[in-house]
Amino acid sequence: MAIKLTKSSTPIIGWVAIVLGWIMNGIYFVINGIGIPNVGLAIILFTIIIYALMTPLQIKQQRFSKLNTIMQPELSRIQDKYRGKKDQVSQQKMLDETNAVYEKYGVSQMGSCVQLLIQMPILFALYQVIYRIPGYITIIGDQIRTVAEDTSFVTFFTDFVTKLEKANLTASLKDGAVDNVIDTVYKLNTSQWAQLLSEGKGQSFETTLNSVHDYVAGATNFIGLNISDSPMNVIQSSWASKNWILIFAAVLIPVLAWGTQVLNFKMMPQPNKRRSEDMSTMEQSMQSMNTMMPLMSAFFCLTLPVGIGLYWIVGAVVRTVQMFVINKMLDKETIEDILKKAQDKANAKRAKQGLPPQKITNNAHVSTRSIAADEKLREEAQAKKSAEAQQKMKESTEYYKKSARPGSIAAKANMVKQYDERNLKKK
Repeated sequence: MAIKLTKSSTPIIGWVAIVLGWIMNGIYFVINGIGIPNVGLAIILFTIIIYALMTPLQIKQQRFSKLNTIMQPELSRIQDKYRGKKDQVSQQKMLDETNAVYEKYGVSQMGSCVQLLIQMPILFALYQVIYRIPGYITIIGDQIRTVAEDTSFVTFFTDFVTKLEKANLTASLKDGAVDNVIDTVYKLNTSQWAQLLSEGKGQSFETTLNSVHDYVAGATNFIGLNISDSPMNVIQSSWASKNWILIFAAVLIPVLAWGTQVLNFKMMPQPNKRRSEDMSTMEQSMQSMNTMMPLMSAFFCLTLPVGIGLYWIVGAVVRTVQMFVINKMLDKETIEDILKKAQDKANAKRAKQGLPPQKITNNAHVSTRSIAADEKLREEAQAKKSAEAQQKMKESTEYYKKSARPGSIAAKANMVKQYDERNLKKK
């Protein structure tokens, strides 16, 4: 019978990890049954299944992005209109006009955050599943159990971990209970396994330990990397032995994480490019995020277990394929179709709140017409000021023509001005 090993107890993250663990355990059970027991392959299949289930969210995200490219000019005009105005009245007006634009297109300002809010718990929970594989994939837990129940091995292993002086292993081993021994054995990296096998030679449990190692090493191996080890640790441990192939494989994980994230951002609909000084704060923040996120992905995948990096990379590749297919689908829809779907959904939401569905569209049109009217009045006022300035200049010139004494500075200035005007007309 499978034992119950240590699992994440963090609220929400732990609950999500249980569900993900069921899926991962099911996938591993199937591939182990057909003779391919590999955690890396299980993570790849798991990632494809999870992102397939999130396809409706991806469609919603890309539809929002497409609408955002249409809304952006209107939002930018509002930002420009209130640029530099920090008083409360102006800030409230800017907020009202911004909300009117979002209502006009029937979308929520939080629309772009929904997928991220769903993905983050999945990512954190997946880290717990990969970090505690024996607790979620029962076949691996049972394999390690065969040696962890040996009392002589527990005594030997406790001394071994103490000599290593690795805080994460010491904390994991705790009081040497069977489930803690299993968790700690799984966390050993490649070099620590080699040392354990070397020191275990001649012991009564040697044969069992070698059998456990062969299975676990094969199950957690992916392109030569231990799925539970971090690329940084692999690089550091392989540098001394000059194992360049392993170092290359380890470096490939964060590099691919960076590249696939960049490709993701390139696939998203982008608003028209403007000069940085003309960009709104939101546009500048989005541009910075598009640059920083791939770099953060590379850093995370360098320091976290290889399994997390594998999930990150495969997820980005799956998203890229999804975006390509969804973009082709959305290209067949007119803007009016996309707008109507968004507004219908917003109207349905308002109807549940007891509000007339038309209220959203009507209020939005009134508000946006008000914005346009204000802009027109501002343009007319500017034109009137310009006309008044030209009239004053003309009157001033006529005055100097009539009253300037021959030979005076004003008369000479008039002569220069008339000369310039004649030459300008010739050109």
